[in-house]
Amino acid sequence: MTQINVRVDGVSYSDDVEPRTLLVHHLREQLGKVGTVVGCDTSNCGACTVHLDGVAVKSCTVLAVQADGSEVTTIEGLAQNGTLHPMQKAFHDSHGLQCGFCTPGMIMASIDLLTENPSPSETEIREGIEGNLCRCTGYQNIVRAVQQAAAEMSGTQDRTVGNGHVSLAVVDTAAAPHVAGAQS
Repeated sequence: MTQINVRVDGVSYSDDVEPRTLLVHHLREQLGKVGTVVGCDTSNCGACTVHLDGVAVKSCTVLAVQADGSEVTTIEGLAQNGTLHPMQKAFHDSHGLQCGFCTPGMIMASIDLLTENPSPSETEIREGIEGNLCRCTGYQNIVRAVQQAAAEMSGTQDRTVGNGHVSLAVVDTAAAPHVAGAQS
């Protein structure tokens, strides 16, 4: 066993771990951070994405011992004082999810994208989340959610068309009539 010290979602932990333990399993099994999903265990899907020292990583590719001394943020650590992070709110408002399995990783990857590029075009959003797979949505509402969050996080609710950027579109409710505002 190896002792590690890691700060997760603002709380410091000191734990003994097997050196071969993946960060995703440490988060889920020892710390109870079950919002970090085990999808494929092969780094293909991105469902396990967390922020390690402020950078998005697939936690199934990181050993827990590699996180020693680091700061980890999981999906559970995004909301502050009961208020959703703008990306979480945008995914909810834009119906950027269906089954929800990929959503934690998709949100974490999207936040990382906006950290690097606060005003991405639709193409840049699609390229920025390409390491995260969704088998349900077709990505359109995910892209809209990222656009909405980008606008909110930058303080501009209206996005201008031009320069490769797209304006916020209405949510596609054709496949989801239960979404608020959908036509019956």
